[in-house]
Amino acid sequence: MHQLSPIAERAAAPATLPEITAGALTWRPAALDDVARVTALNNAMAEADGAPYRETEDETREELAAPWRDLEHDSLLGFDAEGELRATAFVATFPGDVTTVRAFAFGGVHPARRGAGIGREVLAWQLARARQLLAASGKELPGRIGTYAEDDDPAPRHRMYLHAGLEPRRYFSDLKRPLTDGAAAIPDVALTGSLRLVPFSNEVDDATRLAHNDAFRDHWGSQPQTMEQWTASRSEFAPEWSFVVVDDEPDVAALLADEATDASTRAALEAGAPLVVAYALNSRYAADFPVRGYSFGYTDVLGTRRAYRGRKGALAALAASMRAFAGDGMEAAVLDVDTENPSGAQGLYASLGYTKEHGSTMYTIEL
Repeated sequence: MHQLSPIAERAAAPATLPEITAGALTWRPAALDDVARVTALNNAMAEADGAPYRETEDETREELAAPWRDLEHDSLLGFDAEGELRATAFVATFPGDVTTVRAFAFGGVHPARRGAGIGREVLAWQLARARQLLAASGKELPGRIGTYAEDDDPAPRHRMYLHAGLEPRRYFSDLKRPLTDGAAAIPDVALTGSLRLVPFSNEVDDATRLAHNDAFRDHWGSQPQTMEQWTASRSEFAPEWSFVVVDDEPDVAALLADEATDASTRAALEAGAPLVVAYALNSRYAADFPVRGYSFGYTDVLGTRRAYRGRKGALAALAASMRAFAGDGMEAAVLDVDTENPSGAQGLYASLGYTKEHGSTMYTIEL
């Protein structure tokens, strides 16, 4: 295996951050008091760019208040002479990263102030700050700086990323499955052996996190989530639409003997905790309904423990989710998938009637 040089060398962090002078804005770090301002700007940008979503103040508050976020050093807000927020720059890192240390850039410029070079300088600041964070992480791992763009975003954004040295690395598809107006029947999925479908509850929350970390270990770009991360963004979470599959009689001895069983799962098994083997956790993004023109349930995460693939656990959880959506009058089921998902998810979704509505691209610098 190729020996990596120290992360501090690979990150090539600048000693000082570049100033943002374009547009004659006044800059300061973000604070929780800025939730309404940031939400309004995010939605103004989303509307101008034709994005298929809108953000609520609760979602913004969760993002800014995450315990691991350092707004004082990892954010900037740019105000015009009238005190109106016109641009934002955020950089986020994640405490659970264990195989790749990551820093992601978020933010943008109000549509009325685009074209003056603000976006380019914001991105330069974000990339410089991301390099500083990776260098200071102390994690001798591969590094990644990333950001996202909707495929329908204005072309200048994509060109700006390319010009700054970011490369298109991964592609995602936003899929829709109608639930009304003659839509195909939701399949009945029979589970075998000791597998049992149950509604999501607090009692299986951490067991579901462990299942998710195992399910996504072989997915590009995925990193384990701490419990703090797992529960941090739930303002739109719909537990009444969410389901998990548990194994009532797992072969504990075989799982403990399997080298692929991670340490956290081992500890849970030894403690007699429930073993979640598949899951579908869903949200109600009501602010997006008018934008898309229909109501929907959104599947945030869906997966199956690697040792249980092929036993239809995730399919059963997803089918139960779709029934819950339909039972509450939702017109469609929606989810997002990595187009190169290694578990064959694309084929599964196609067989269930999901079709692509939107797409997005992850741009990265690999270190």
